[in-house]
Amino acid sequence: MVFSITLIIVIITVLVSLAAFGNNRIQEDLIFWPAAMKTPNQYYRFFTYGLIHADYIHLAFNMISFWSFGQFVEQQSYMSLFEEKGKLLYVLLYVLAIIVSTLPDYFMNRNNYTYRALGASGAVSAVIFAGITLEPMLPIRFFFIPVNIPGYLFAIIFLGLSTYLARRKQDNIGHGAHITGAVFGMVYTIIVAKLVANFDAVQAFFEALQRR
Repeated sequence: MVFSITLIIVIITVLVSLAAFGNNRIQEDLIFWPAAMKTPNQYYRFFTYGLIHADYIHLAFNMISFWSFGQFVEQQSYMSLFEEKGKLLYVLLYVLAIIVSTLPDYFMNRNNYTYRALGASGAVSAVIFAGITLEPMLPIRFFFIPVNIPGYLFAIIFLGLSTYLARRKQDNIGHGAHITGAVFGMVYTIIVAKLVANFDAVQAFFEALQRR
């Protein structure tokens, strides 16, 4: 039986988020708070903020989006392309995306005691763009547009809109994290594909030598 990493991540995130909804102390302990992260014992916040969400709508939107694309990326892309390495590389994609997507906000707000952030949006963006990188024609639709568009077109619209909204700064949505996560998902997938391909080529070369 092949277990689903995507399902495990969804379950953990939902359980932790639900616990935080009913306990403000949990949210305060896990939330991304750059000003409180000046000492190493607070660095765990680079990851834990991705396990909690602002409300049920925020949680549902992220997890539905993640589930929709995560299953494809995990099973049909990473597993088929990277074989037994696929699940580990997929976990690293998600975990590293949570950390990397918030780095710009960390450096910009290290002395801003009012700045806090939470949610897995950056990691979800990374997974979506990892899928688009491997399958540029992947059919995708926006929630408010009832037709499919190719993945590469979705990527252009998403990045353009996120950049515009990030510059306006008129809402509390982490558009910068969305952009950073999306770019990380593409770069990570390309690098991993190159490294795995080269590693397999080297391994095949030495195996061929041994058979002589």
